[in-house]
Amino acid sequence: MDINCDMGESNNALIRGNVEEVLNYVTSINIACGYHAGNHTIMRQTVRNAIRKNVLIGAHPGYPDRDGFGRRNMDFSAEEIYDMIVYQVGALQAFVSVENETLHHVKPHGALYNQSANDQEMATAIVNAIYDLNPAYILYCLAGSKMAKIAKEKGLQVYEEVFSDRNYNDDGTLVSRLQSNALIQTEEEMLVHVKSILTSNEVVSVQQKKIKISAQTLCIHGDGPHALDYAKKIYELKCQMDN
Repeated sequence: MDINCDMGESNNALIRGNVEEVLNYVTSINIACGYHAGNHTIMRQTVRNAIRKNVLIGAHPGYPDRDGFGRRNMDFSAEEIYDMIVYQVGALQAFVSVENETLHHVKPHGALYNQSANDQEMATAIVNAIYDLNPAYILYCLAGSKMAKIAKEKGLQVYEEVFSDRNYNDDGTLVSRLQSNALIQTEEEMLVHVKSILTSNEVVSVQQKKIKISAQTLCIHGDGPHALDYAKKIYELKCQMDN
């Protein structure tokens, strides 16, 4: 199981420095491309840090919504979505290229990720943009989503994703961040949740329904208050299970 983390999402040096410790405990990262967070300098620094730690690099394009951190639903045409994906991924792709490395994957961010997961038109625009940039790029998207199916049919490799710190609805979608129970609050609950994913390929919804899930990557949110602690615990749990 790949362990990924969203990074490059803060202009605050203290937060950024703390989050960078997570690189010791993950196998891939998703770097903000300047629309919802980050900027050119943070992108370059985060790319270099990932290379130094031998961590796979992905682009994390989102809505042009810095005030809302890309987590507010927005209304764009398929053509506009295609263009914003090409623009953002192309920018990160350039920073990776000048370091003589290769971009590994693309993972949409926030509201763009959630809105497009099961929307035929939006998902197709994102898939087409990634494929046109480089058909070798891997798409990270919600496990069991329509986007995963569309991408596979297009010929893209897909890592279906589950979340270490998010609660699920009965239909396999994430509980909206507008709800008070969107996030898993305690380390104990998080570890039970992750262990269920790793051992049984299932999550338990907030309605207590067991949902079978096929996933190749597990996400830790880099902007969460417990990101570093969660990353360490998940790393330790995975090592125990691998042994």
